Amino acid sequence: MSRRKVLVTGATGHLGANLVRRLLADGEDVRVMMRPGRDNGALDGLAVERAYADLRDKESVDSIVRGTNRIYHCAALVSTIEGNAAHKRQIFDTNVRGTIHLLDAAARLAIDKIVVSGSLSATGYDPDHHSHEGMPFYPFERHLPYAVSKHLVEHECLRAHANGLNVVVATSCAIIGPHDYGPSRMGRVLIDYAHGRLRAYIPGGFAFVSSHDIAEGHVLAMRQGRSGQKYLFSTAYASVDELMAMFGEISGRPPPRVRLPPALVAVLAEIADRTWYRAFPNAPRHFTPAAVRLLQMQRRADHGKAQQELGYRPSSIMQAITDAYGDFVRRGVIRPSARTSPTWGLGTRKTGEV
Repeated sequence: MSRRKVLVTGATGHLGANLVRRLLADGEDVRVMMRPGRDNGALDGLAVERAYADLRDKESVDSIVRGTNRIYHCAALVSTIEGNAAHKRQIFDTNVRGTIHLLDAAARLAIDKIVVSGSLSATGYDPDHHSHEGMPFYPFERHLPYAVSKHLVEHECLRAHANGLNVVVATSCAIIGPHDYGPSRMGRVLIDYAHGRLRAYIPGGFAFVSSHDIAEGHVLAMRQGRSGQKYLFSTAYASVDELMAMFGEISGRPPPRVRLPPALVAVLAEIADRTWYRAFPNAPRHFTPAAVRLLQMQRRADHGKAQQELGYRPSSIMQAITDAYGDFVRRGVIRPSARTSPTWGLGTRKTGEV
């Protein structure tokens, strides 16, 4: 069996679906890890080898690693809620123990290199909420279980590096772009906006990365990233007001008129968390206390290290949103109204945009 095969975990997620397509375009021989009984529509029609495994099962992880020589580990249980004890255990077992199983298998089977997807939530920040790779994760503030799990994942990567494995962490901000089959939280916002269901929003902002850029970042990390290092990939900071304006330009719909006071929403989210959602701790919700806090922090991400060491060049948030909208329309997820018309064509690039 050829040793030039590359394994991608989490291939049906937003990052994974874009990364797989990038690797195929590069001529790579790709094996994808899939979970039995899950919706794997993100991979329909792609010339990939499908292998079934559960990260929590060490033997099945060994089976999918064997016969490959490089690994992109994008799989994770992403959660924006606190959840109950069972939910926290599931996050830990999937994200932390699952990564340990993969790193251990990579070491035993002499894998050449592994790139592990990281999260900005596991990166520290300065008093102005600016982040870079050297900022330590501050453990004594309120963190979601997901953020803590991703911090522990980075620790396990460093342990594996110290033991001789060639491992790099590629850290992502909030992803915007096409092939969002979940859809993601930001994808759902765009869908609701395009259908006129988004009546109000909370001002704030965050660091975003286009799905094109984060896939490119993973490839660069594999090619040139130094073992034991962490690289942060972002495209740009955008305020929610700026996002609403871009959504409006692309969809042809006016932005919501109501800007909800963040302090009020934060109080209501806390009340809901301690009353209604105490009885249903794992239920999905529009606004969580963590989501409101993140928006109000207005975090910026510095990708200077990736630029200097890897040659990373970010593209355009506007292009990412345009591509996401066009992909949703093509798949029938967004149905443009006859009363609305985008101001410029789907899948095209504005002059001067990368």
